[in-house]
Amino acid sequence: MEPLTEQELRTAFVNCTKGEAKRLSVPRDLAERPWDDLDLLGWRDPQAPGRAYLATRLDGRPVALVLRCTNAASWQLRRNMCSICMTAHTGGVSLMVAPKAGRAGQQGNSVGAYLCSDLACSLYVRGKKDAGPGARLHESLTLEETIQRTVANLAAFLAKVTA
Repeated sequence: MEPLTEQELRTAFVNCTKGEAKRLSVPRDLAERPWDDLDLLGWRDPQAPGRAYLATRLDGRPVALVLRCTNAASWQLRRNMCSICMTAHTGGVSLMVAPKAGRAGQQGNSVGAYLCSDLACSLYVRGKKDAGPGARLHESLTLEETIQRTVANLAAFLAKVTA
């Protein structure tokens, strides 16, 4: 993924107002992110634990989403699978809900998906981050095919939000 600047991120949000995009927390370490290993940039809001953000490039242009998320409670220690990268975590997957873009979102419509709680899907797929034993199931797909599936799953989620 090509690096994104703070300004690009703020203008890329499709499911919030321009004012909300101006006020949201953007990571300060954008220059240090491992951009070559990222298909998506995801982060949790340090000032609002129930909020997260996701950004990627689709067809060469940046697209970003505001997400509401749950925090896994200590009793939720069952294994769940991220719908984007297909990594199974014990307590490390959260339901994240994105208000739909445009009028539908203003009317309260939203789309949800189970995603890695830390939004590090790209790093799990590439083996740069370990989610523990049994997190990555053995597959006959190559790394490139797994990355393509992750990107396709992400694009499908974004399409639901922007439809």
